[in-house]
Amino acid sequence: MVFISTYLAIIFLVVEICVILMRLTGLDREISRFQVVSMLTGTGFTTKESELILRHPARRKIGIFLILFGVFSLAVIISSLSTMISEHLKGQETIWITIMLAILWVCLRIPKLQRKLAGFFEHKIVEHFDLHEVAVREVLFLDEDDWLVDVPLFEGSEWIGLKPEDMLAEEDDVQLLFIHRGERKIRGKRMTEILAEGDILYMYGNRFEIGVRFERDLHRKEQLLENDKGAAAIL
Repeated sequence: MVFISTYLAIIFLVVEICVILMRLTGLDREISRFQVVSMLTGTGFTTKESELILRHPARRKIGIFLILFGVFSLAVIISSLSTMISEHLKGQETIWITIMLAILWVCLRIPKLQRKLAGFFEHKIVEHFDLHEVAVREVLFLDEDDWLVDVPLFEGSEWIGLKPEDMLAEEDDVQLLFIHRGERKIRGKRMTEILAEGDILYMYGNRFEIGVRFERDLHRKEQLLENDKGAAAIL
């Protein structure tokens, strides 16, 4: 029982340490804890949140460690319960491992050290990884007011028949990244293209400015999404 209790303490400390490391890469506390436990136990995690892990180089490495450690831990616990493996692993050794992990956990909770590690992670990403390896959200969302959103132009939209250059001024904190029209993605001539019904504008910039400028189109988009969810729920 001493061995099992000590090993469970090791698992707890590993989880807490990895949660802190995930948070230092930019993930929220709740998402970090859920993802760490999910990978450790091999229970899987949601597609949307998994992209936050898979597209980030540092998080991928932490995830690989957690998955391997989880498999190993499960084997150790099962073996210890069935064959009393604790007789072969000295209790004193596991206690020392627990103490060292506890010290590491306490150190990682120090704000000054957290800031240094966060800067280290950011520096390593810039130094060793290409831009395409980092999630788009983390590249473009520089502060809480930034927004990347697709705006469909429905029938009756006030922007149909206009050119983006007539809609957006240089001083506006709003950028048109490209126009999605059918199978085409219009980039080079996006500002001089006459907009048509069915076009999807990929906008980036200030959340408030985009919301005000495309209020009717975004409201229509939300209504359609809600109707689709309602229909799916009925089915």
